[in-house]
Amino acid sequence: MSGALCTSLASRALFLAVDLDGTFLGGSDEDRAELYGLIEARRSDIALAFVTGRDIPFASGLPATHGTPAPDLIIGDVGTSVVVGPHWQPHAATERWIDSRWPGTSSAEAIMSRRTKLKKQDIFGGRRLSYFYDDAAEAEAAAVEIDAAGYAALTSADLYFDVLPRGVNKGETLLKLLEHERLPHERVLCAGDTMNDLSLFETGLKGVAVGNAEPRLREAIADFDNVYRAKRAGAGGILEAIAVLRMLPQPHATKETA
Repeated sequence: MSGALCTSLASRALFLAVDLDGTFLGGSDEDRAELYGLIEARRSDIALAFVTGRDIPFASGLPATHGTPAPDLIIGDVGTSVVVGPHWQPHAATERWIDSRWPGTSSAEAIMSRRTKLKKQDIFGGRRLSYFYDDAAEAEAAAVEIDAAGYAALTSADLYFDVLPRGVNKGETLLKLLEHERLPHERVLCAGDTMNDLSLFETGLKGVAVGNAEPRLREAIADFDNVYRAKRAGAGGILEAIAVLRMLPQPHATKETA
């Protein structure tokens, strides 16, 4: 699987790694239509990876439910699951690395069972536990316990609390995938809008924080010179970054357009 994937993606000029909610699914109807149309029209030049906190069934169903282009890859569950299209088989090498970092749920569940102000989410996948919170102090206290137990705690959008394997997140998982597939870093553009996208920007890969990015993320990336701060929200911000950063070559002129 890896060899075929590498051959398929290595020749494309742009590897677009996008968060979903608020980013690839965000912005105006017109901007989404323009971005999705660009990807479909230039598919031989653009590789598309969804990099999301959502589970694999949700992310893989977006072409049918939201009219998005089909991704080549999905890094789901905040970086704790990786699958390859079109049949959504696990990317074995990257998932072995994730498994090696995950201590299991028992200790984390024991800690979180005492944090009754955090509500466990009904649906999530991967090697993680996911909760909702509305009390920042309680979430911070839970994060201290979770980190001390050998996990990593991640809060985002002032709502989501994830228990992850230490050293595993959207950014580190994307780097592992690029390493296994020997894909060039300079062709990657990451896009996000919340704190669970910070790890994408911490990789040093080119990135875009879309115009509706949460204030905590904007503050965290204030000194990052690899991240473009878009003015437009969601899909519009991605389009803006592709143009400003010149991530796509001009299409070859035909006799009709020359």
